[in-house]
Amino acid sequence: MSQDNSSIGGSVAVDPNLPPDPSRRRWVTTACAVGGVAGVATAVPFVGSFAPSEKARAAGAPVEADISNIPAGQMITVEWRGKPVWILHRTAAQLEGIKKDNSVVADPDSARPGFTPAFAKNEFRSRKPEYLVVIGICTHLGCSPTPHLAPVDGAGLPSPWEGGFLCPCHGSIFDLSGRVYKNKPAPDNLEVPPYTFSADGKRITIGADDTSKA
Repeated sequence: MSQDNSSIGGSVAVDPNLPPDPSRRRWVTTACAVGGVAGVATAVPFVGSFAPSEKARAAGAPVEADISNIPAGQMITVEWRGKPVWILHRTAAQLEGIKKDNSVVADPDSARPGFTPAFAKNEFRSRKPEYLVVIGICTHLGCSPTPHLAPVDGAGLPSPWEGGFLCPCHGSIFDLSGRVYKNKPAPDNLEVPPYTFSADGKRITIGADDTSKA
């Protein structure tokens, strides 16, 4: 379960149940009922990436996604290593909303090891504030959370909730930086994969960063 680390000194308590390698979590597709949530979940397009062959992609080859046509406030999904990767183009209002969440998320600075590379250990968990890139798999049991990209009211949700990702299976809630709220079943924030931007800023290569290659 996600817990507040703010009272822990220089060290960070790590849930002993966390897997040694978060990339081994399965993408479990489930048909779970969503109850008590007012509003409609965001329909997210699944786009083909500028990728190598299926065989190479399954082996972990980097994939490239065109982000030049993602409107602000919208999100696309691409596949990398058989997992859904969400690319969200955040609005200025969404970024302001994230700042309000610092006191209610379990690990606001993404200090826990294993799910956040060094370049994303910041408030927005990203290389560029406006773009969030995370693996769309809950860190609890591997379900895929539902995006809610606008403010939502509902039973069991923070009030007000500026939007984020709701796992319908066991109720874990993540903000628009993929940070899990306190006292939820998910033990950690959504995983940030390695990625880089192209020189012109119009494409993202998932599976490679400045220091490593997938």
